[in-house]
Formats: sequence, C-alpha cells, structure tokens
Amino acid sequence: DIQIKRIHEYKRQLLNILEAVATYADILDGTGGDHIARVKIFAGKAAPSYLRAKLIIKFINDVAAVVNGEAKVGDRLKILFLPNYNVSLAQILIPGADLSEQISTAGMEASGTGNMKFGLNGALTIGTLDGANIEMLEHVGPDNIFIFGLTAEEVALSRQGGFAPRAAIEASPRLTRAFELIEAGHFSPDDPGRFRPLLDDLSSFDHFRVTADFDAYATAQRQVEATYVEPSAWWHKAALNTARMGWFSSDRTIKDYAREVWEVPLGGRLAR
Repeated sequence: DIQIKRIHEYKRQLLNILEAVATYADILDGTGGDHIARVKIFAGKAAPSYLRAKLIIKFINDVAAVVNGEAKVGDRLKILFLPNYNVSLAQILIPGADLSEQISTAGMEASGTGNMKFGLNGALTIGTLDGANIEMLEHVGPDNIFIFGLTAEEVALSRQGGFAPRAAIEASPRLTRAFELIEAGHFSPDDPGRFRPLLDDLSSFDHFRVTADFDAYATAQRQVEATYVEPSAWWHKAALNTARMGWFSSDRTIKDYAREVWEVPLGGRLAR
C-alpha cells in the first residue's frame, strides 16, 4: 500500500496515516474485525521551508515506530517512511505495489503521471475523482479502481460555508479515537503536544477536507480488503489496469498535442 509523491497538505499523506492510526486503534481495542495484513509505505520530499509538511513526515515516522513495535499488532500492520526518495527507489516500489494511493483533495491535483506508472505495473488505485484519476476511471472502468470522497465541485461548495470539521470528527468514531490517541501523546510520549498543530488545523478549518473524506476513504479501504482476499478478482482487475494504460502512452499524447494544440503537420498532413 504505497503513497509516493511530494509531501504536501493537499496530497493528504495525513489522511492516509490517520486511517492507519484508526486501524491500529481497532486492533488495540479488538474492534477492527479481520483487517488483512498490510504494509503501508510512504516516501517523498518536502520543500526546505515547508514546516507543516516536515511535521507530517515526523508524524508518520513516530506512528510507524509505535505501530511496528506493538506486539498486539504483530504483522497485521507495518508502516514505513523511506528517506531520500528518488527515481531509483521508485523503480523498486512501483512494480512492487498492490495499491496506489492517489488521494489528493479533489480539484487541487495536477494531472501527473505517477498514478499511470502504478497502473501500468498492475497496481490498483484508491483515489479521489481528480487529476489523471478521472481519465483513468474512464479507461480502466469503474469496477477496477476505488474512487471515494468529495468531488471538486463539492469541495468548492463546502468552502462557500457550512462545513464544520469538528462535526465531521464527532460523527466519525474511528477518527475521534485516532484524535484521542494523538492528543494524549501516544505517538510522542517525549513531547505529548508535538502534533497539536495538526489536530488544531483539522479541527478548526481543515482546508484540505481530510475530516470530510475520512469515513469515505475508510470505506474504500475496506472495499480494497474485500477484493484483495479474492485473488482471482484482484488479479483480473490488476491485469485490466495494465492492459488499459496504453491510452496514456507518450505516442498517443504527442500526436494529440500535435493535432489539437500545436497544429503541426506530420507527413504532409495534420497529425492523426
């Protein structure tokens, strides 16, 4: 279960690790049912002056240290943050991924290529309806991708007023439980208030709608698990992801640009 991209609040590594905290709490409390064994991998770099992104990196690492050392959890959940992310590391991670995390706040993600690389290598995508995920949904089919959360239009409407993050937190028992652990310093016993800025942001305005999408994201993760325990269904979807990534090839892309944007004649004719 891999999320590798630049560390930024709108890319919502925070949503991913909060759901991991909730899963950890489920295991501790004996309320989580039969979550499948999962290794969550994060990697990416933050801008030198982006203090909040660096705090999120610290949070992921602190959660990993506690979760990975908890005997009750065992091998059911492991969390890794791999430093010094680069192309060489991506060449190992992308082919090894089962699940690709493309969970940016809808309406904020550029149409990047990371999700396409994962799909080409057979990973299934869990993501919001944003960026290249929209085109991937069209080409791999809605049964072969896990889409969740607010749309870009719904995010925009929520910013016009009426969104109350505290209400969203209180309405979600698992998110509330995760907040309680973090607030109590469970993952930072040497400095219980270390992650208070993250909780304050989420509780007061939550610009990137982490709290609004939390339950939908958790539901999508349970759908992922229900599919993964059926190997024939999972590999069918994985094979279709690989096969249907051809539309994203550079040949098709450059021809479309030549014809529709640059109006470049190829071979005496407009590019076809």
